[in-house]
Amino acid sequence: MVRDDELNRLADTVLMPCFDGLTAPDWLRRRVSRSLGAVCLFGRNVESDPQVRRLTDELREENPAVVIAIDEEAGDVTRLDAGSGSPYPGNAALGRVDDVRLTRAIGAQVGGRLAAVGVTLNFAPCADVAIDPTNPVIGTRSFGNDANLVARQTEAFVIGHQEAGVAACAKHFPGHGGTDADTHHRLAVLDADLPLLLTEALPPFTAAIDADVASVMAGHLLVPAVDELPASVSPRWLTEILRGEMAFQGLIITDALEMQALAGRYGLADSAVLALAAGADLLCVGGQTRPEAELDAIVVAVVAAVRDGRLPEARLVEAAARAASLGARFRPAASPAADRDGVSAAVARRALDVAGPLPAWREPVLVVRCADRPNVAVGQVPWGPATVDPDLTQVDLTPDRPLPTERITTAGTVVVVTRDRHRNGWMSERVTEIRALRPDTVLLEMGTTGVRGADAPAVGSYGGTKANTRAALDVLGAPAQSGPADGSE
Repeated sequence: MVRDDELNRLADTVLMPCFDGLTAPDWLRRRVSRSLGAVCLFGRNVESDPQVRRLTDELREENPAVVIAIDEEAGDVTRLDAGSGSPYPGNAALGRVDDVRLTRAIGAQVGGRLAAVGVTLNFAPCADVAIDPTNPVIGTRSFGNDANLVARQTEAFVIGHQEAGVAACAKHFPGHGGTDADTHHRLAVLDADLPLLLTEALPPFTAAIDADVASVMAGHLLVPAVDELPASVSPRWLTEILRGEMAFQGLIITDALEMQALAGRYGLADSAVLALAAGADLLCVGGQTRPEAELDAIVVAVVAAVRDGRLPEARLVEAAARAASLGARFRPAASPAADRDGVSAAVARRALDVAGPLPAWREPVLVVRCADRPNVAVGQVPWGPATVDPDLTQVDLTPDRPLPTERITTAGTVVVVTRDRHRNGWMSERVTEIRALRPDTVLLEMGTTGVRGADAPAVGSYGGTKANTRAALDVLGAPAQSGPADGSE
């Protein structure tokens, strides 16, 4: 029988918490030096690329093989560029262009930059197929609504990313794009059987596995036709299907355990036990920083589950070994891969959807941005024209905020910016109101809604990153602004 101290060590090895601040707190360094297997970084841990490298070096002083993870999707979800917006075009734009060479190049650039700052695991690409247009959390994070397109794009990103020396992670298994729920707040239910999912949702994960993806993230997704448990705690999904039928041999990671879809049902500690028993190897306790006492409670629960037989000891040993092996396989590099060929700009330009003719760009310019509340995954990341041209006059609108009527009527050019109008009916209403005052107002749609001839003059960018925005402003005739191409310092 394994001693309790060894079980405690193994239980700590499969945990991946987050923390606050730009340097590693004492409790985290102590835990990493002892047994903690992984750490997840968020925007609140990032000031600059050199600062992140100092932070990751601090952690590796305690344990050279610790896994350091991040959500850097090369689009609207970004952590390294959370303060300014991503310099990459994002998955929706990559999917519209559908050039696997460019996607592979973007994957390599993102991977190279992460390797340079000391990150070993990136929770990307998002392999979800955008089946349900009402989905509140996937949107531009998906390559598109066709499973075969998403599969080839996912494969290309994985290959490029891992060639740069950083582990990729296909998420959110078995596919979050066919739901209308945000699992940060409630359980997402997929109304489909396994044969349908094999056609509509699972091909990108099969493609990622064929590309030797290092990890797969299991989502808190319930498929009643397949199992009564959410995928992240389902032996049917993780062991029988993902490990068995799909032959995945890499690391299985859970989405954040404290998300209401899971913790709201089972509690944090029991969710951890259920996930490990189901076949997960690394438990994400991220998003919001949890007290260290909660990590201790998870360890206690895992050890108790081994002792009472709910969690086989061999399963815990296996999970800890997989978590440790990832940190040994992927190590930080010395220098980032810059976008010397302008790949991000080229993708963003080719992804544009233009309904014209477009009016001439005339000063003074007024940008009216329809600002919806961001989802938890994206967070408070800047987006829209002001991210690339801070001199632009921008006014944010909400459903109940009055129009700046005088400024609209006196401006040389008016640009009204929306994101996912199809999910936010009030945005279309504001566009109509503004165009009643200024018929020449240009619509700039930065989500997945796109633009049609009836929307003219209009531009659809399929992403709100700095790359998407610069491409849209270029086609509108705005003067160029100078700045670094790759977002690094």
